Amino acid sequence: MSQPSAFITGIAGFAGSYLAEELLEAGYDVSGGLYENEPTDNIEGIKSRLRLAPLSVLKPESCIEGLSRFRPDYLFHLAGFAGKARTVEEERLTYRVNIEGTLNMLETARQYGRLKKAVFVSSSDVYGVSRPKGEVFTEEDVPAPVSPYGISKAATEQTCFYYHQRYDLPVVVIRAFNHAGPRQSEGFVVADWARQIAAIDAGQQEPEITTGNVAVVKDFSDVRDIVRGYRQAAEKGRPGELYQLCSGESISVLKIFEGLVALTSLQIGRREIASKKRSNDIPAMRGSHRKAADHFGYHVRYSLDKTLADTLDYWRLKVGSGVLKK
Repeated sequence: MSQPSAFITGIAGFAGSYLAEELLEAGYDVSGGLYENEPTDNIEGIKSRLRLAPLSVLKPESCIEGLSRFRPDYLFHLAGFAGKARTVEEERLTYRVNIEGTLNMLETARQYGRLKKAVFVSSSDVYGVSRPKGEVFTEEDVPAPVSPYGISKAATEQTCFYYHQRYDLPVVVIRAFNHAGPRQSEGFVVADWARQIAAIDAGQQEPEITTGNVAVVKDFSDVRDIVRGYRQAAEKGRPGELYQLCSGESISVLKIFEGLVALTSLQIGRREIASKKRSNDIPAMRGSHRKAADHFGYHVRYSLDKTLADTLDYWRLKVGSGVLKK
C-alpha cells in the first residue's frame, strides 16, 4: 500500500504545526506552504521531515504550483486571517485572505483533480448571535455572524459546498470551536494569560492581569484533539458534509483564568477593563460533536486541565529563555 500524502496551507501556524505532527505520526508524507518570511519556529523539530514551498493563497499561480509540485492525496486548508480583535481592525484584509484565499484553493483543488479529500477549516464564530435550537449547537443550526472573521468563515463554508455541488469536489468542512494549547500566539485568551503568568513567575511583570469580560462561556478543546479530527475527517468524512469539532462542554472564561492561576504558588490579581471588552463577544457557546463521532470516531482525549498546564509550561520555557521578555 502506497504512503498517503497531504498538503497543508498554514503548516507553520499553531494548528498547522500540530496537524503536520499528527499526519507524520500516522505515516503520511507531509508537505505544506509558507507565506513570505513566515517564522518556522513551530515546525523546527520536524522541519527535516517536511517538504515546504512558498505559498500565497492570494496568488492563484502560487496555489497551483504548490499542489502540482507535491501531488498530494489530501489537502488541508488552514491558512487564514484569525483572531477576532485583529480581524475587526483589518476587515478588508480579513475578507481578502479568508474568502478570496479559500476560493483560490478551491479552484486549485478543482483544477488539480486528483484529491481524495479536501478539508477546509471554518469556525464556531459563524454562529454569532444565533441561538441553538436545543441545548447545544449542532451542524443544523443557522449561522448569524457578527464579526468580520465569522462573516468570512460563513462565506467560505458556502463556497466549499458550492464547489462540491457544482464540480463534485470531495470537500469536507470543519466547524472548529475554540481550541488552545502550546504554541498558540498570545492574542488568544489562554495563551495570553499563560504568557503573563509565566512573566509574573519570572519576576518580569507585576502580579496582576487585566482582562475583558470573563463571564463569557465557551467550548474549549485541546489543539491536539482538533487536528486529530482534521485527519479523521480527511480519511473517513463524507464529501459535501459539515462537521463540528468541539469538547461538548462549556466553561466560563473566569474558570479558565482561575485554572491557570491555580498552577502557580503566587497570588495573582485580576482587573477587568473596558478596553478589553468586545461588543461582539458571543455570550455562551457549547457544541456537539456527535456527528463527527458517528461518521469517523471523533472523541476527546485531552482534559482542559492538561491543556492549561501544557500551555503554561510552554510559556514558562519561552519567557525563561528570554525569547519573549516584555
